[in-house]
Amino acid sequence: MRNPLYDIGKDVRRQVLGDAHVAGADAAITPLDAPFQSLITEGAWGTVWASDQISQRERSMLTLALLAALGNFEEIPMHIRATANTGATSTDIAEAFQHVAIYAGVPRANRALKLAKETYAEMANEQLDAEYSAGDSSGTP
Repeated sequence: MRNPLYDIGKDVRRQVLGDAHVAGADAAITPLDAPFQSLITEGAWGTVWASDQISQRERSMLTLALLAALGNFEEIPMHIRATANTGATSTDIAEAFQHVAIYAGVPRANRALKLAKETYAEMANEQLDAEYSAGDSSGTP
């Protein structure tokens, strides 16, 4: 019998990261990492992110600050993309990284800001591409 936190976690993860990300992650699960995927789905998403004690906006800010402070840069772009769903603005994230600079070090905050800028630029280009494609399909420029 599956833990009910797993289903809650899947729903919250989809809300935050989006259907495409979760579908891709699910498709990549193997027997080797299936227990780990269950652990993070139940613990991170089904318990922590599902809590209503603070907002998803605040969770985004905390998550990004912690990732930067600990030097876990690989997940920063994914969580920057998630801000489109959580309501955390680029100003919120810049403020969070200011705290990182003071409390965890300027190099970590600097690297996190660089990744955020790159990711926001990619997101803007993807939006423009989507708008252009929508215009092409409707017959307008």
